Order: sequence, then C-alpha cells, then structure tokens
Amino acid sequence: MRATKSRAGLVLLAAVALGVTAAAVPAAAADYERVLNGTFSGGTLDPWWAGAGTTGRVAGGEFCTDVPGGTANGYDALAGQNGVPFEAGQPYTLTFDAHATSTQQISAVAGEAVSPYRQISRTDLTVTPSTQHFTVTFSSTLDFPAAGNGQLAFWFGGQAAANTVCLDNISLVGGVVPPGGLPPTSGIRVNQESYVPGLPKRATLISDSTSPLTWTLKNAAGSAVATGRTTPRGADAASGENVHEIDFSAYDTAGTGYTLSVGSETSFPFAISADALQKLRQDSLAFFYHQRSGIAIDAVYVGAAYARPAGHVNVAPNQGDDNVPCRSDLNCGYTLDVRGGWYDAGDHGKYVVNGGIAAWELLDEYERALRLGDASALGDGKLAIPERANGVPDILDEARWEVDFLLEMQVPDGKPQAGMVHHKIHDAQWTSLPTRPDQDSQPRRLSPPSTAATLNMAAVAAQASRLWRTIDPAYSAKLLAAAEKAYTAAKANPNVLADPNDGTGGGTYSDNTVSDEFYWAAAELFTTTGKSGYRADVTGSALYRGKSFTTHGFDWASTGALGDITLAVVPTDLPATDVAAIRTAVTTTADSHLAQMASMGYPAPYRTADGSYEWGSNGLVANNGVVLALAYDFTKQDKYRGGAFAAMDYLLGRNPANYSYVSGHGDQPVTNVHHRFWAHQLDASLPTAPPGALSGGPNSGLQDPTAARLLAGCAPQRCFVDDIQAYSVNEVAINWNSALAWLAGWTAEKSSSTVDTTAPTAPGTPVVSAVSSGGATLTWTAAADPESGVKSYDVVRVTGSARTVLATVTGPTASLTGLSPSTAYTVVVVARNGAGLASPDSPAAQFTTQPATPAGGCQVTYAANTWNGGFTATATLKNTGTTAWTNWKLGFTFPGNQKVTQGWSATWAQSGADVTAAAMPWNGSVAPGQSVAIGFNGSYTGTNPNPSAFTVDGRACA
Repeated sequence: MRATKSRAGLVLLAAVALGVTAAAVPAAAADYERVLNGTFSGGTLDPWWAGAGTTGRVAGGEFCTDVPGGTANGYDALAGQNGVPFEAGQPYTLTFDAHATSTQQISAVAGEAVSPYRQISRTDLTVTPSTQHFTVTFSSTLDFPAAGNGQLAFWFGGQAAANTVCLDNISLVGGVVPPGGLPPTSGIRVNQESYVPGLPKRATLISDSTSPLTWTLKNAAGSAVATGRTTPRGADAASGENVHEIDFSAYDTAGTGYTLSVGSETSFPFAISADALQKLRQDSLAFFYHQRSGIAIDAVYVGAAYARPAGHVNVAPNQGDDNVPCRSDLNCGYTLDVRGGWYDAGDHGKYVVNGGIAAWELLDEYERALRLGDASALGDGKLAIPERANGVPDILDEARWEVDFLLEMQVPDGKPQAGMVHHKIHDAQWTSLPTRPDQDSQPRRLSPPSTAATLNMAAVAAQASRLWRTIDPAYSAKLLAAAEKAYTAAKANPNVLADPNDGTGGGTYSDNTVSDEFYWAAAELFTTTGKSGYRADVTGSALYRGKSFTTHGFDWASTGALGDITLAVVPTDLPATDVAAIRTAVTTTADSHLAQMASMGYPAPYRTADGSYEWGSNGLVANNGVVLALAYDFTKQDKYRGGAFAAMDYLLGRNPANYSYVSGHGDQPVTNVHHRFWAHQLDASLPTAPPGALSGGPNSGLQDPTAARLLAGCAPQRCFVDDIQAYSVNEVAINWNSALAWLAGWTAEKSSSTVDTTAPTAPGTPVVSAVSSGGATLTWTAAADPESGVKSYDVVRVTGSARTVLATVTGPTASLTGLSPSTAYTVVVVARNGAGLASPDSPAAQFTTQPATPAGGCQVTYAANTWNGGFTATATLKNTGTTAWTNWKLGFTFPGNQKVTQGWSATWAQSGADVTAAAMPWNGSVAPGQSVAIGFNGSYTGTNPNPSAFTVDGRACA
C-alpha cells in the first residue's frame, strides 16, 4: 500500500475553432458543483494541471501559472482540469477570481480534452494586477460523463511578454445528473473465472426480497442443469446492498459457459474446472517479468503488444540507473549502480520495503511448496522468462531479479552508514501518464538509508541464501554475507526512519515502527544459519509465538508475520511447543476471518476497525487468503481451504463492483489499471494490462480526483472504478501481485483434479524464420486444452513414416539447433496437455537449411521492436568459425529510410543507408561459438523493413 501516490497524467485541450460563447442561464439550473479542488485550500493542484511550457503551483492559496512570452495562440499556454462532466442542453455557471502580474487577455474554455477537440464555450476576459471576480454562463452543446473527456481550461498564451496568472475560488455549477456515486446495481455476482469441483460454489444475488427465490444453473447450451432456492441475507453493510446467497456446491460436472439466473437476472459465464486456476498461477507470476527494470521485455515471452525496450539503462532519454546519486540535500559522496529490480507499481520507482515483501512472497511460495505442497509446477521452464532453461526453478529466477537489486541498494564499505540500505530510488519528479520506462527523462535519485529498508534486505537475502544453497553455493554465500552485514548495520542504527515528506517523484513508504522488521530479519537469519545470536533475537522479541497475526493482515509496513510463517514452515531447533503456538496463531486468525466472512454478502477476509476499505485492499484480501491457506496446510480442515477459495472468488468477480480484479481473467476483468505503459485508455497505441495483474481494489478514502469525482458516497466495497486515472483504487503493485501469486499458486495446487481424456486441439501451421546452416526458428498458433491446459509442444521432423522430435518447448515458439546444413526439413508440431495426451499434428512446414558456413564465418540475428516513427533493434553476432575475433566490425544497409539515433555496446556510424558498428574495447574478443549482442534506437517514416544482409569484417554472414 502506497503512502503517497502519483499524479495522473495530463491530457490537454488543443487548438479548435471558436465554439459557442457565453449564454444566459435558464432559471432551472441545478446547484451541482462540477470541478474539484477549486479553492486549492489543501495546498495541492490535483486534479488541475499546467500545460506544456508553463509552470503551475499553489502560492498563497491560489493556482498560479508562469506563462512564457512570445507564443502565438491562447492555447499555446494553458491550464485546466480534465474529466469535467457536461450534459447537452443544460446550463452552467462558471465563477472564479483571477489576477496577473501584468494586464493581459485570458480565455475560459469548456470543451473536449481529446481529438476532435470540440468546444462548448469560450469567453475572452481581461485580467489585471488587481484581483477580479468573473462570472461566465453558458449551455452545453455536448455530453461528457463524469471522468469522461470533458475539460475546463484557461488559455493564457498569445502574449508577447512572460507573465504570471493566478486563479482561485473556481466553481462550475450546473447540470441535472447528481455528481459521484455508483448507479443502482442488480444482478448476480459470481467467480467469473472458475469454480472447482468438490469445493464450495457460492454466488451473491442482489434483491430486496425477504423470501427465498428460485435460482437456475444453466450450461453453455442454455439448458437447466440444477436449481435451488436462495438464502436471503438482507442488508449488507460493506456493499450497501440487500443480498441473497446462492449455494450450488452440489453440482460438480466440469464444463465452461455456465450461468446462474434468478428471474430476469443472469450472471456472467463461468467454468467448473479443476484446472482453470493453473493459468492464473502462471499469469500472476508473469506480471513480474513485465515489471522488470533494466532489461528489454521481449516479444518472445510476452507478445508484440507488451514488448518494450529496456528502461533506465542510461540510453537517452533515460538518465539511467547505473550511476544514481543521492538526493541533492544528502551529499552522500557516491553513486550506486542500481539497474535491475522491478518497477514498484504504475510508476518507475523502485522501493526496498515493497520489493522486500514482494520478493519474499515469491520465495516463500516456492519454499512452502517444497515443504508442504508440490513445487513441480514452479520449476524450470514453467514461466515465459529468459532464464526458463537454466536449470533453476523459474520462480526463483524471477525473484532473483529483485533480490539482486536489493543488494545493490546497500551503502558501500568505507562510507557513512556502511551496510545500511537506501530506502528507495525514483524520479526527481512524477512522470505523466503515459510514459514508457525507456522514455522517462527524469533524473534518478537515491533517498537516504532507513532501518526498515536495511532489515527488508537482510530478511530477503537470508531467505534467498538458504534456497540457493544447493543451487549456487557461491551466490548463497554472497547473499548471506550481505544479509548479516545489513542486520549488524540495522542494530547499530535502529531508529533511522524514512521521511514521510519525501514524496516528490515517488511514494514515501514511511514506517514509524520497525520492531516487526527486526523480528522478521532475525527469524530469516536464524532459520538460515541456526546461530544463537539470531535465535536469541527471535525468542526475546515481544512478537515471538505469532503475536503479529491480526485480522487486518500483514503488508509492507507490518512484516512480523512473515518471520512467523517461515518459523512455522521451515524446520529449526525451536521448541515444538513454540512452533505449535505460531501455528495456533495462524488458525485462530483464520477462524476469525471465517466467522466474519460468514456474515458478509460478498465474503472477503478483510477487516478494518471502522469497516472502511483501504488503499490496496485487494492485496490484504490476498494476504489474508494466505493465512487461510496456511491454516489448511497445518490442519487439513476443509473450512480453511473453502475460505481461501472464497477469497479468490471475491477477487475474480464475486464482489459488488462486478469486476474480476485480475486483468485477463473473467468476463469483466479490469483493463485500465493505473500504469504508465499499460495505458491504452489514454493512448490507443499502447496496451491494456496483461493477464494476471491485480488491481488495488476498493478504497473508501477516494484519494485521487477521479475516484473522488465518480464515487462520492460509495459503500466501502463499491468504492472502485476501472479508470487509469483512479490511481487510489486501480493501480497495480508488486506486493499486491506477489500476494495474488502466492494464493493463486496454492489454489491451483489444491484444485482437486479430474481425469482428462480429451486431447488438445492441433497447433497452427508453423511459420519458419531465421534459417541458418544449423538452425531455424518456428512459431505457431497455440493449441487449446480447457481441461488440463497445454503443457508442452514437440517439434517433430517427418521423413516418410519416420518421426524425430527436434525440440520440446513450453510455448508456441522454438529455436531449433543442431540441424544439418543444406538439408530439406518437413516439420509438424504436436501439443501435449497436463494429462500427457497428444494433439493431432499441426499442418506441416518445409524449409531447407543454408550451406555450411566456412571457417572464420559469422551469423547475425537481427530483431526490431517498432512503434510509431521509432524502433529499437538488437543484433546478435555469432562467431561460427574456428578462430577468435579480436576487433570485429559489423556492416549492413538499411532497405528503407531508417536512421540510427543512438546505439550501445558498439561504436555506431551511418553514411546514407550504410551502417557500421565497431567493437568496443571490452567486447571485441569473441571466441568460436560465442556471441556478442549490440543494439540501437532508430527512427523511420513509412515502413521499417529489416536489413537483408550483414557482414562482419567484410565477410558475408548467415
């Protein structure tokens, strides 16, 4: 949960033809206020913005804008507010106070914020150094709903000299539709993804009836397969609705397309399946690869829509993360290379205390499966990530991307506070929506070290050390050394707290209590090392024996329970009675959740003292689902398993908002999460959220302007809107997704499987590319298998009646190697599902490998990620000869009008269409069989075809 959040991005009203001018106000005008924060009394501009080239600020309780001189048009310098609702035919009265350093004309403009920029009203006014009160009246000619594309703007441009214009007491009154609130609801809320055979299956009906009603379960063909009577629940405080419960647990026939109906109400379709949650397990973990900093996100793993260049690797316009200084007021005297890690949320910050719990949950998901469950689904080759074939479980590979970043944040030896860990690194100022990571031009800054961050690193590094002990002993030792150094530094600096006011450009993540972090770190270090000093710190803590478990739940600021989970799962020499006490604390907390859920119309393991819902409530629901899951692990009592699955039901659609809060899962999933790259709502060329991202969820605080505008008066569980600007309810974050991933992994494991007798469908026709003398790349349309899911693909060479498997992969692409030169191949692809059943053959594809490359030969693989007017290209040069290269030089010719704008890992030059890239001192030596990767950013107009031929040192390459 974030302590301070980012401002939404700016969408500006551009030049338009003059529209309707001020008109008289009919007598029937309503008194609804349509703008937010018109008095600026809180000292903030939100949701007002200042346009490009201007600087806006709150000064003396007014919104003052510094306006440049020499602009040609009024709209060349402007300020305003987006999402303002207007209703066609309705009257409005705009009032405001204004003054300026020098007398000038301004324009008050109501209209549309995006193309075609239609105008409702424009009124030209003269402001002077003396404050004046202005009143403008007009009737709207357009309809814009709340949080739509309506805009109120003030134009300041078209003046010869620079000036400062200040506005205050801005009010826009009118219209007949009441502001805020959600419309009345009806219908049936279900888990939109899947219910599991053999487990409880419940749904919620909204109805004022005090008598039971008849429900019907229908299959995909519309035939009734079960019926029963609802149980009236009456008024439900969390949702503000009158509800009934539908219990259809007795029906267990697997299938898809089921619906529930009561009278005229029908639910979204859903499945009954033992295996539908398997994909959610993978997607929730795939989220973290998408969030990686410091590496290009490759279309091979995520698809073309989600591919992007590496962010913050010191390639312009990035200022990069390889030499980040401390904040200017700190004077720490060093820079750190903090490339890598995960972007925390919808912004580009990286925060140790949130990265700590997120990495811990991924590591714990694996460790718990090793100790208490089945870790086979978390092994190598299970995730679509670059490390998927390195012999290490993929979930550990993904966690390592963050763990290594946490180590990078440690203060170097010989510096003040050596061994402590910097709290965070992020931009000097908030970036706007949308901003892809590689396009972030803000300076990057380290915030001071904190005790909380230091203990987070110590805990996670100690945990990771024991998991890597047999995988990579050297890395394990490195982790443990860093963890022990950090713990020692934290004990020497026990009360260095993060500044709650350090919220410019990134969240504060301030935490005034660190006794829980001390307990967590000591528990991890003791479990890993068995040392008596750490044991004493654990048993001597006031939090020992499960005192951290509460019905509110654990999160980034409350981490004591993490230490207890480790002590309850991983064997140590602690007294058995003490371990039993920790496990009892887990089951006692779980019982409290179940008791509360039994009284809820939309059961969720979530509780606050006043019944409100907090920022990131869905993350707490998932973490409390973890507690219910562990209670089942410890006792094998079905009630706890049912509670954990009920938490998943809530997240996947059985909630008052009627959304699946997980993108890509369910019939009405969130799509417009607050994110600077998954920003399709603001830029149609950008994607929506990929499958598996968990929205923060309902938040009674309405701590952003869009939520405040749309959700005034909402009941706690209904304080949600799927809007990219509503960051306090719809942002994503690594700690929320790590909780979802843990729970999704557990529920997938605990879904009782049925026998699958249906083979997958045939894959699509393979498309062949990158053919060389010894290899080729094949891609194909994925097969489908709704029962057990497609687990692997065999690429099979067919020669008459003979069949030879050339490769086995987990996704719809394969890079073949070891082929014979100058040889014709006919290949098909066969899919296999989780039950081991094979699909029919795909249609065949034919290709012929190239002739053998002579000694001293080369091979070049070129790939481009293209967007509108620009692209990022990578070239991999492989020495296929028998002698080493000592100072290579690549050459190729662009087939179009492409230009290299900036390159890396080589000295790039271009003359006309001809491009050369010469080796750097550190990568000029390439042994036979080895490769070197280089790349560049480029521009183009028209199309961007790839070069067709390459040379290395003047020799043509495959």
